[in-house]
Amino acid sequence: MTDSKYFTTTKKGEIFELKAELNSDKKEKKKEAVKKVIASMTVGKDVSALFPDVVNCMQTDNLELKKLVYLYLMNYAKSQPDMAIMAVNTFVKDCEDANPLIRALAVRTMGCIRVDKITEYLCEPLRKCLKDEDPYVRKTAAVCVAKLHDINAQLVEDQGFLDTLKDLISDSNPMVVANAVAALSEIAESHPNSNLLDLNPQSINKLLTALNECTEWGQIFILDCLANYTPRDDRESQSICERVTPRLSHANSAVVLSAVKVLMKFMEMLPKDLDYYGTLLKKLAPPLVTLLSAEPELQYVALRNINLIVQKRPEILKHEMKVFFVKYNDPIYVKLEKLDIMIRLASQANIAQVLAELKEYATEVDVDFVRKAVRAIGRCAIKVEQSAERCVSTLLDLIQTKVNYVVQEAIVVIKDIFRKYPNKYESVIATLCENLDSLDEPEARAAMIWIVGEYAERIDNADELLESFLEGFHDESTQVQLQLLTAIVKLFLKKPTETQELVQQVLSLATQDSDNPDLRDRGYIYWRLLSTDPVAAKEVVLAEKPLISEETDLIEPTLLEELICHIGTLASVYHKPPSAFVEGSRGVMHKRLPARTGSGESTESPDVGTAAGGSAPEAAPSIIPSQGDLLGDLLNLDMAPPTTSGPPPPTTGMQMGGMDLLGGGLDSLMGDESEPPHVPPRTDTPRSPSPQPPSPVYTHTDYTYTDYSHTDSPPDHSPTEHSPPAELGGDIGGSPAMGAGFGAAPAVMPASLNAPVGGGLGDLFDLGGGVGMPMGAYIPPKIVWLPAMKAKGLEISGTFARRAGVIQMELILTNKAMSVMTDFAIQFNRNSFGLAPAGPLQVLTPLGPNQTIEVSLPLSTVGPVMKMDPLNNLQVAVKNNIDVFYFSCQYPISMLFVEDGKMERQLFLATWKDIPNDNESQFQIKDCHLNSDAASSKLQGSNIFTIAKRTVEGQDMLYMSIKLSNGIWVLAELKVQAGNPNYTISLKCRAPEVSQCVFQCYEAVLKN
Repeated sequence: MTDSKYFTTTKKGEIFELKAELNSDKKEKKKEAVKKVIASMTVGKDVSALFPDVVNCMQTDNLELKKLVYLYLMNYAKSQPDMAIMAVNTFVKDCEDANPLIRALAVRTMGCIRVDKITEYLCEPLRKCLKDEDPYVRKTAAVCVAKLHDINAQLVEDQGFLDTLKDLISDSNPMVVANAVAALSEIAESHPNSNLLDLNPQSINKLLTALNECTEWGQIFILDCLANYTPRDDRESQSICERVTPRLSHANSAVVLSAVKVLMKFMEMLPKDLDYYGTLLKKLAPPLVTLLSAEPELQYVALRNINLIVQKRPEILKHEMKVFFVKYNDPIYVKLEKLDIMIRLASQANIAQVLAELKEYATEVDVDFVRKAVRAIGRCAIKVEQSAERCVSTLLDLIQTKVNYVVQEAIVVIKDIFRKYPNKYESVIATLCENLDSLDEPEARAAMIWIVGEYAERIDNADELLESFLEGFHDESTQVQLQLLTAIVKLFLKKPTETQELVQQVLSLATQDSDNPDLRDRGYIYWRLLSTDPVAAKEVVLAEKPLISEETDLIEPTLLEELICHIGTLASVYHKPPSAFVEGSRGVMHKRLPARTGSGESTESPDVGTAAGGSAPEAAPSIIPSQGDLLGDLLNLDMAPPTTSGPPPPTTGMQMGGMDLLGGGLDSLMGDESEPPHVPPRTDTPRSPSPQPPSPVYTHTDYTYTDYSHTDSPPDHSPTEHSPPAELGGDIGGSPAMGAGFGAAPAVMPASLNAPVGGGLGDLFDLGGGVGMPMGAYIPPKIVWLPAMKAKGLEISGTFARRAGVIQMELILTNKAMSVMTDFAIQFNRNSFGLAPAGPLQVLTPLGPNQTIEVSLPLSTVGPVMKMDPLNNLQVAVKNNIDVFYFSCQYPISMLFVEDGKMERQLFLATWKDIPNDNESQFQIKDCHLNSDAASSKLQGSNIFTIAKRTVEGQDMLYMSIKLSNGIWVLAELKVQAGNPNYTISLKCRAPEVSQCVFQCYEAVLKN
């Protein structure tokens, strides 16, 4: 008879009868009674009243009965802690039983009883079991330590169990090793800063030996532990990979994924030109493909992990495209995931195959899948330029099917293709316009409106098309309304005489009749732009748009690295870091892939040698690692200010004035003297006695702000052969620089409403302060780095200065919000020269509404380094009581020119000869009217030192040296000809990436 009988009973007064049976003298009756108790407990009945009677049944030699009693005890010990103490003696006794199964059972149950009163009694039995002669008992005791640590960590540390656990890693039994590793890993996860798993080559060797012999789950524990180890060099990394590779053929998919995780991590340290590296890539593909033959749920998990692997190393599966082709009986979640991976693997070699497959999918019956397939065709066009024409042709074929949802998706993706390849496929617009009436989804309608607005000059009846959308303006979704507003403004700027009435109608609908703040604000912005400065409106609204990137849905590199370290876990399925979904106070460690070693593969940083004869000025550093991410590091910043303190800067409170931004202006765009349109006051603000409308704080806009720190793109310079000087008095020569100058110095920020009161020219250029500043040192004017609308009312302007050898970031913080701002802190992302705050951001008084404060933040150059693009880009996070805000700015590299940068003449000559000609760059500085002495004096103020000067045929040659804060030297030859406002400058440096920035500094210093 089965155990189901224990779950059914017709007896009355059940608890009383069970009590009698538990106290029976007959062993069989006792066992039956305990089974009934467990059955009642399992279905949720409260049988805690039987606690003393069940505990009395512990005194038995019957293993089955003992297991049942222990099960009951684990469940009710927490609610009956005083009664549970009665069982302690039995535990102690059972831990010394002759039967190892009973010893293990006792120690396992001890770990599951989460009662503080009992734990201290269990330490001695646990200590004995950890050193038990039977491996089954030892492995059970190892797990018990982790459970006990979760209840009372201090007790475990005081009793020395952690040291015993570490000793078990050297145990002769592989299962004991696996459980010890699992327990230590569990404890280490809850205490990220503890160095419990102090792995070294010897312990790694023991783990790898145990790996071959333990069970599949033991193998997973060991592999996960190996994934946290960072090998010393590529040789050790290869050795571990070789011993882990056999796990790829394991039948358990969890073992396979854990092995893949270890190999993906250690491959980072292998040089790509190594033969083994290629072998390993080939070995990784088959196990991943095999996972796709499992049941759908396992396939999905495998595909989510493969998605990450393909983003990191597409070469692993580049020849396996066919296994990701969709089968007719795949569930939708598997189909969509396969489709995503197909796009990631698409290349010029296989695009024909992929497109044929996608076109087939677009005729399926599953609507979601068809939509995704059509989107995928668009993504192929954007990713593989050679296939774009074929993709557009395929999309047009699909539009001809007249299937509603297919047409709508096709229009959405064609909009993206227009963004990627402007002026190439616009001939299809006529076909798109034919389907205008069939569009009913917001995204498709918005895409069509964007196309009509963007190419209004090519569509004869563009105004009629947009007017047809305008008829039901208030019934449209916000997305469509915003797009329609922008499209009509674009149309007006292209055909002003024909569409004045239309633009006034849409502006009126957006500002007066809408209760959507985003739409209203955008309407007001356009209205103000058009009425005050139509030329600026044209520049903003019709600005050239940047091309969209190939892969817009790639995971951000820092996050991808972390997810690769979590392959085979939930994080790799969710594509989120564990900290995003693991609740509780346990610390979650952020894992990163190891840095690649330099043996056999050159990094992006220049290979900086020494000058001839070893006489380099200094051992030039390998300053600039490659840029691995953008704002990734800023997203996980601890924004607590640094502990160092400095004297508080003086603070000033500023009052902001009001200004009417609405003047006439449409007439100048129209070309006649017609009355400028009346702009109605905002309906969402209280009316004041003054008839002028208030100036709102704008939230969402679709135009680009002018970045005053941005300069024009550099011309394509071809460095010319430049013979080094035979001696500084000899002829150096050199061909004229090719291309135009690189760009002007940053423009002065326009006078704004929050300009400091009483500021003259001295204040504007900040020439007044700065004790110890070299005479004539160039300081760029302050510009707006973070506009108020992007930072909930906080506006940040600033510049950089070098005073008495200290780099300073000079900030103006303005509160344009209605609430008080406090608790300011600042942090920088890794950057090319290791700039980091040397102290906290000293904003000592709360920043009230409409107040401005000036802060000077000293900077150091000892922060973490990562190559940025451009080189002098700095990503900053500023926190206050409202939120954390991010912005980028560019610092003049002259801030890094140090005071001891004057090189000896002979050393200059030797270094110039030693730097390869390929490292030389030539530029022209135009419209500079200084003579050579004035130029030399001005440059010296910014730590650009003249080593020697000579005159050849009326042309002054200045030889200069610069030393950067990280030890890089830049050598320069500046040619100044009397009466010629154009200078020629040649720069030589072992890190040629720096030359462009140095040239910009020359230009900025000499022209300001």
